[in-house]
Amino acid sequence: MPTIEPVSAQTAATKAAVLAEALPYIRRFANKTIVVKYGGNAMTDPALKEGFARDVVLLKLVGLNPVVVHGGGPQINDLLARVGKQGEFVQGMRVTDSETMDIVEMVLGGLVNKEIVSLINQHGGRAVGLTGKDGHFIRARKLFLRGTDDDEQIDIGQVGEIESIDPELVALMDTRDFIPVIAPIGVGSAGEAFNINADLVAGKLAEVLKAEKLILMTNTPGVLDKSGQLLTGLTPKKVDRLVEEGTISGGMIPKISSALEAAINGVNSVHIIDGRVEHALLLEVLTDHGVGTMISRDED
Repeated sequence: MPTIEPVSAQTAATKAAVLAEALPYIRRFANKTIVVKYGGNAMTDPALKEGFARDVVLLKLVGLNPVVVHGGGPQINDLLARVGKQGEFVQGMRVTDSETMDIVEMVLGGLVNKEIVSLINQHGGRAVGLTGKDGHFIRARKLFLRGTDDDEQIDIGQVGEIESIDPELVALMDTRDFIPVIAPIGVGSAGEAFNINADLVAGKLAEVLKAEKLILMTNTPGVLDKSGQLLTGLTPKKVDRLVEEGTISGGMIPKISSALEAAINGVNSVHIIDGRVEHALLLEVLTDHGVGTMISRDED
C-alpha cells in the first residue's frame, strides 16, 4: 500500500482556510455564467495550460457555468511564418487577406480550439468546441478602421465587427453541463468568414448571456497607473479619466473597451487578470483577494 505522508497542522489549517474562503463565492455564483477570455502566456506555457483546464473543470463541478473564448495570435504567427508569410498589423488589428483568413480558421477553429477542448476533457470536463460559424451564432460585418482623416476608411481584409450574437446555442450547452470553447470567427451575410478580436467576442457574449462576470486573461498584472501600481476597483467614469490622461493606452485599449461595454450593458463585474499567475482564474473568482483589476458597473 502507498505510504501517506502526514500533513502538518499549519498546512492543514491553510488548506482548510482556503476551502472555507471559497464557500461563500461558490454559493453566490452557483448557476451563474462566467465568460473567460483565454489568451496570453496561459495559452502557451504547458503548466499554465494544464492549470487553466483544471480550473475551468473545477468551476463547472462546483456549480458555475464557465464559457471560454480564446485567442491564438502567437500560433497564427507561427503558421504564417511556416508558409513564408509575414503578419501585418494596423492599429493593433491583424490584416487578414483570404490566405491569412484560411490560416486563422485553421489555427483558431482547428488546432487551438481542439487542444483546449481536449485538455478540459482530459481533466474531467465536457467541453465542446465552436466557432461563430456554427449555427451562424456570431453574425459579423466587415470592419473598416478610421484613418487620420475622419472620412478615411482603412480596409484590413476579412476582419469583422460583431453585428449580433445568438445566445441560444451556448445557453443550451450550459443546461446540458457542457463547457463551450469558442473561437472568435464570425460569419457574414454571404456566408464569408471574419476574424474578430477575441476580447470583443468575449465582451459581447457576456452581455447577451447576461453573465455574472467577464474575465479577460492577459500578460500583465491588470490595469496599472503611471507609477506601475495595480489599479483594482474601477468604474466606467474612472476608466474614461485614465484613457483621457493616457494612463491606459496601446494594447490595453481594446480590452478596456470590451470591459467597459460589458459592464455598462449589464455584466456585474469585469476582471482583467494576470494569466501568468498559476490558478489565476480560481483566485479571482473564489477568493477574497483577486489577482487583477476589477471593473464594476456601479459608480461611486
